[in-house]
Amino acid sequence: MAPGTPPSSRDPRTPPPAGNGPQRRSVIGGGGTPPAGRRTAPPAQTPAGAAPAWTPSGASATGASAHSGGTAAPRSAAAGTRAAAKGRPAKGGTPAAGGGKGGRPPGRRRLIDYPREGRSGIRRWLPSWRLILGLLLTVLLLIVATVLVAYARTTIPAPDDFAEAQTTTVYYSDGEQVMGTFGEQNRVLVAGDTIPEHVKDAVVAAEDRTFYENPGISPTGIARALWNNLQGGRQQGGSTITQQYAERYYAGTTTTDYRGKAQEALLAVKLAQAQDKDEILANYLNTIYYGRGSYGIETAARAYFGIGVTELDVAQAALIAGIIPSPNNWDPRNDPERAEERWNYVLDGMVVMGTLEQSARDALTFPETIEYVRSDTLAGPQGYLLDMVQREILEQSAITQDELDRVGYRIVTTIDRRLQDAAVAAVATLPEDKSPNLRTALVSLDSATGAILSLYGGPDFVTQSRNAVTQDRAQAGSTFKPFTLVAHLESGNSLDSRYRGTSGMAIEGWPDGGPGNFGGQNFGNITVVDATADSVNTVYAQMNAEVGPQATIDVAVRAGIPQDTQGLEPVPSNVLGTSSPHPLDMARAFNTLANQGGRTTPHIVRSVEYLRGGTAYEGAKPTEQVFEADVMADTTYALTQVVERGSGTAARDLGRPAAGKTGTSNDNRSAWFVGYTPQVTTAVALYQVGEDGSTEEITPFGGRGQITGGSFPAEVWTAYMIPAMEGLEVLPFPGRADVGEPNTPPIVSIPSVAGMGEAEARAALEAAGFAVAVTTENSNDVPEGIVIGSNPSGEAQVGSTVTIVVSVGPGLVDVPAVAGLDEAGARSALEAAGFVVTVTRQEGTAAQGTVISSNPSGGQAPPGSTVTLIVSSGPAAVVTPTPTPTTPAEPPVDDGGDEDEETEPELPVP
Repeated sequence: MAPGTPPSSRDPRTPPPAGNGPQRRSVIGGGGTPPAGRRTAPPAQTPAGAAPAWTPSGASATGASAHSGGTAAPRSAAAGTRAAAKGRPAKGGTPAAGGGKGGRPPGRRRLIDYPREGRSGIRRWLPSWRLILGLLLTVLLLIVATVLVAYARTTIPAPDDFAEAQTTTVYYSDGEQVMGTFGEQNRVLVAGDTIPEHVKDAVVAAEDRTFYENPGISPTGIARALWNNLQGGRQQGGSTITQQYAERYYAGTTTTDYRGKAQEALLAVKLAQAQDKDEILANYLNTIYYGRGSYGIETAARAYFGIGVTELDVAQAALIAGIIPSPNNWDPRNDPERAEERWNYVLDGMVVMGTLEQSARDALTFPETIEYVRSDTLAGPQGYLLDMVQREILEQSAITQDELDRVGYRIVTTIDRRLQDAAVAAVATLPEDKSPNLRTALVSLDSATGAILSLYGGPDFVTQSRNAVTQDRAQAGSTFKPFTLVAHLESGNSLDSRYRGTSGMAIEGWPDGGPGNFGGQNFGNITVVDATADSVNTVYAQMNAEVGPQATIDVAVRAGIPQDTQGLEPVPSNVLGTSSPHPLDMARAFNTLANQGGRTTPHIVRSVEYLRGGTAYEGAKPTEQVFEADVMADTTYALTQVVERGSGTAARDLGRPAAGKTGTSNDNRSAWFVGYTPQVTTAVALYQVGEDGSTEEITPFGGRGQITGGSFPAEVWTAYMIPAMEGLEVLPFPGRADVGEPNTPPIVSIPSVAGMGEAEARAALEAAGFAVAVTTENSNDVPEGIVIGSNPSGEAQVGSTVTIVVSVGPGLVDVPAVAGLDEAGARSALEAAGFVVTVTRQEGTAAQGTVISSNPSGGQAPPGSTVTLIVSSGPAAVVTPTPTPTTPAEPPVDDGGDEDEETEPELPVP
């Protein structure tokens, strides 16, 4: 057709010019064309008289203009040509007549354009943004609709009736004898307007700071908890106070599944719409559990501070509010650090919320709580058992404290009533003169399962609530040596290896020489078995130096000692028990030895069952093999020697195979005996608590000068195990396996030390690898302090003992009494005693030749000194004098009255 031909004269089959009308597209995504052979609607502004354009069936769209109902034209003739050459429409055009992609007639509209029409390759399968947006909007609308329907169907139920709560009963292992019960409600309801505002503010700051603004739920809290849970973190909840209120006040149980949480959230929203916030908060405060057996804020105030809720100050209210998420664990008496951390969190939150001034907050101090006195249900020794039952269930199962007290369960424990009575009776055998602050712990485990068969944690849980078995710690002493023994055997050594046993000998890693043996006793070159039996510190210190202190820790942890045990450090002295485990930890570790390397988990709960049927919890855990059986066999053999001939012979009275280890800590602050048979493991520990709560030296009692592990602990162990083993088969331990190779010491020459000083001789022998013992001897020839000789001499094994003989000089010897002997006999006696004899003679009444005396006479004198004998030469000769003649004497001449002359007195005149 020539240009310029008017529209009315055009062939009706000719497409209209491009640009006369918009394209039509399908409803969702992509462009489309009308069906082939179908007339299109005329353009909006068709010139008068022009014929409507139409596209015949099978006509090519190449070069056609796109208008309403028409086909799209390619952008250029070249593009159309290229597109036609490739067998597809040009960009922006329509498929060839006769079907398009997939043989569908072109132009038919689709609800969802997927796979995408007019696209090839990967683009055909990529959804358009309109499709994605449409799907998202559709899903969102469905979710909203579902939530609206669920919300409309949610009704506020009647409050849970606590009066219908069922009691939880705890039984001994036979499932018949009752140990105790849980579930007594302790609640006093108070009106919301009597609860001080600062108490309410503290709880809001602790639990839900958006409480007064949120609609009953916290979307951000829910999202945060959901994200954490999906990432595999510790399970969290995003519950508001209103959700917790809905859960406890109406549902009466804790929900943990997502469906339950969703229903709880809907109820919370409806409650927030139907009830005043103050009513919700008051009911919440009156309902929840605060620990110490208290339900509701009133009883909590009395349990922690001995006052009513109206008397609580800000600091006290913040403490109670802070422990709400975990009252049993965060109670200041159990975890003061965590309690104070939460207390600070609450107060800081009150400042942020504007309910407490910063200056007032700065003036507050952490409040002191009163001593918690439990009910008589927990009185006596069984109170410790009931407390352990409750702790295990709360820590190891999904059961909450609230459920334990209200839902009602049947709990069967592992405690054998007969064995429990035997444990109490065994502890009662301790003499009455023991210190009143002496503590005794006893726990007994089933070797195969780790079940706690009996436990003595103290005399009365009400007055002394700290459990000596699970909460108290005491230095382990020599009960730690078996862990070094296991490490020694695992490293390829043998029970036949030999070590020096000299007290205080120098050992690598020990400052100021090595450790001393008990009582300063010295041992020769002895085997590991002998060192175990006699608990020789120096031998085990050498073994620990060889394997490394970390190896001892690794064995202890594998056996069951917690990694965070106080004092558990890789130092040379750890072999002597410088760490302080709980008695239950030591029982578990030795139970691993008794079970031939199978580590068990101690547990006191056998099962928790719903009253309606079904099991809620079982305490037994799988056994894990952590040591080789042959290493365990040799370890057990060495420990049997402790009982048979060593420091634990008191346990021989059991009358059946038993193994164990005594332990006495430094300064006698603790004394242990931990032992086992093939069926039962039992640990006994004694320790003394000072006024400040720290351990102190055990005051001797019962006629003992010192309390050691081999004394009363071994005796109490035996007193318990005798009835405990009644009725059980007498089983032997596995035979000794003799693993490893002994460290046979080499034979070396003994240095000659005769003539050396004692210190020089000792240094020479020790440098050659010998232990040194010293004896003394008098010597006339060797000066004092000089070595006379040694025994043995020549050659000996390294590590054996060489005894040196040190001169103490001549010394003193007794001087024989020789008075009355003849000279020859006296001389012979004195010379035989080592004296030199000299003689002097003296006249006397004694017969000639008889010893009158000696000088020195009796007593002691140095050997070789001189003793002088005084020998009688007989009596002196008697000489008779010759008389001489005499003349009579003349009378005296009176010279006239000398004044000194005596005169005869005159007689009185009658």
